[in-house]
Amino acid sequence: MAQDGTFWKPGHPEVCDTPERARSARAAEAEGDAFHVGESCSRVSDLLARIGDKWSVLIVSYLGNRTMRFSEIKREVDGISQKMLTTTLRNLERDGFVKRTIYPTIPPKVEYELTDLGRDLLCPVSALGQWAIANADRVDEARARFDANARK
Repeated sequence: MAQDGTFWKPGHPEVCDTPERARSARAAEAEGDAFHVGESCSRVSDLLARIGDKWSVLIVSYLGNRTMRFSEIKREVDGISQKMLTTTLRNLERDGFVKRTIYPTIPPKVEYELTDLGRDLLCPVSALGQWAIANADRVDEARARFDANARK
């Protein structure tokens, strides 16, 4: 990944995720336009902080399976406090990843589900989870080697 303040040209693989975008990026590059990482770094960092925290990832993953009530999410997400779940759901709703529906019953019934944006987020979240599962042993081995060398 490029460092803050460096330049990625529009055709750079980290910028373009489809052949169509790569072609339009190459056209922009031919015209002398470049994408400056530093200009959008704070927006990316802000968004990654939101979707990258452990509670958001778990909640998005669970809601990817079905619509859930608050108490169901609380039971599924091991170790989350009621306050943290409330805060995380509110932030996910604010950012457009989760839709909250209140039904006028007594007591009120509240359900949470992923929006289209949330379902789009589910793809990279799932891929990252699969990568973590597939590489957990390798990371453990690297940590053990590092820790062994650090003691010397």
